[in-house]
Amino acid sequence: MKRRVTLQFSGCLAALLISGYASAKTELSALFMSQSAYSESDIRAMTADYEKQHPDVHINLEFVPYEALHDKIVAARGAGSHGYDVVLFDDMWPAEFSRFNMLKDVSADFTPEIKSKIFTGALNTVTWKDKQYGMPWILDTKYLYYNKAMLAKAGITTPPTSWAQVIEDSAILKQKGIVKYPLVWSWSQAEALICDYTTMVSAFKGGFYQDGKLTFTSPGALKAVTFMKASLDKGVTNPNSNEYLEEDVRKVFSNGDAAFALNWTYMYNLANDPKQSKVAGDIGIMPAPGESPGDVASMNGSMGLGVTQASAHPEQAWNYITYLTSQPVQNNYARLSLPIWKSSYQDPAVRQGQEALIDAADKALNVMLMRPIIPAYSQLSNMLQQRLQQILMGQTTPEAGMQEMTKSAARLR
Repeated sequence: MKRRVTLQFSGCLAALLISGYASAKTELSALFMSQSAYSESDIRAMTADYEKQHPDVHINLEFVPYEALHDKIVAARGAGSHGYDVVLFDDMWPAEFSRFNMLKDVSADFTPEIKSKIFTGALNTVTWKDKQYGMPWILDTKYLYYNKAMLAKAGITTPPTSWAQVIEDSAILKQKGIVKYPLVWSWSQAEALICDYTTMVSAFKGGFYQDGKLTFTSPGALKAVTFMKASLDKGVTNPNSNEYLEEDVRKVFSNGDAAFALNWTYMYNLANDPKQSKVAGDIGIMPAPGESPGDVASMNGSMGLGVTQASAHPEQAWNYITYLTSQPVQNNYARLSLPIWKSSYQDPAVRQGQEALIDAADKALNVMLMRPIIPAYSQLSNMLQQRLQQILMGQTTPEAGMQEMTKSAARLR
């Protein structure tokens, strides 16, 4: 009887010791997106490596579609221990988040030396009013992908050097019956549409501000949406683009149902993977062209990682972020998202097998146009998505739609 009681006591003591050890671990919650850039499996692998190096830390990962990311972060505000410690955020959100004191100001960690090693466009991702609210992580813009075999079959010997030539080449491809809709875009009523539109505003040398005020009626801004609508009217853009997100674009292009596509970095290696693509080996990539031959268009689609004000473990959260964004880790996972570090682009291991992508990035990452940044960006984006869709669907003209958009934007704060 004594022996049984002793064994039971020993078992309880062991359970308490194990429980105590488990509770001694710092628990962090991190929110990521399950869409483009780094894959969920890559982020889990990075995190597992971090936890091996930091056995006293355990990180609970949550993945949501990009469209749910902003609202998830906002909804968790003030949730205390039930909220997130680390969040992935888009480059437009620090303006809003700083207004409500949602992210830690980490400006003190950005020495001039560190800033000099990071692309300016990446640094802009986490900056609002000269303060940094996180570490840039996903450095991205949209590129023009093209199918080399389709172009060759049509007798087109060189890739287009302007958007006018893209339309001309698309008309040839369509006329010769090589592909029904040569162009495919992500024009669903979502942020993806704003990204494509911003790329085209850059292409037509436009901007979103005039005399310090938001405007969508500048010549470049009007030319951009007029071009988008015209490509639909001419029958060279897949009409389903109005319902597509980036993954839809990737699948259509990888299936051989488009000759041209505008998409993020991550598509390059996936479209070249024979297990996931029927056109692997025929993929061409270049910076998005401009209005004139040789011009480069680019928009800032970068994202950062930040520590929330509600985090109970801000030091450990920041340590985790600095690990994920470190140059060795980013270089090791450079197949779906390129590093924020300038010197990485000369690293043979980063370049190998994706030289064309690196060469395109080297040109595009230095001229990235920011989307219109205001604290009320979420409302602005929703309004702009609706206006652009109305224009693309022929419910209003580019001039009338953008005039109304400018008036509506003036009422936002």
